[in-house]
Amino acid sequence: NIKIRTGNKLLKTRIKTDQKRLAEVVNSKNIEEAEKNFNILSKHLDKAVKKGAVHKNFSANKKSKAAKLVNSIRKS
Repeated sequence: NIKIRTGNKLLKTRIKTDQKRLAEVVNSKNIEEAEKNFNILSKHLDKAVKKGAVHKNFSANKKSKAAKLVNSIRKS
């Protein structure tokens, strides 16, 4: 149980860090970096779902919000 808990915590922490990085890049209006960070976040969310650390709907919601952020700087 402790191994599983620490593994899940690591995955969730990685996701939160990726979200913060993406928000910073979006604020700096760097489209290429934003897309790169979005892909990394998406990859980490998929891995967390596969390992059972987060629910698939949680992952879908986070990806959707991240995609909206990235698309918001594409338009401007």
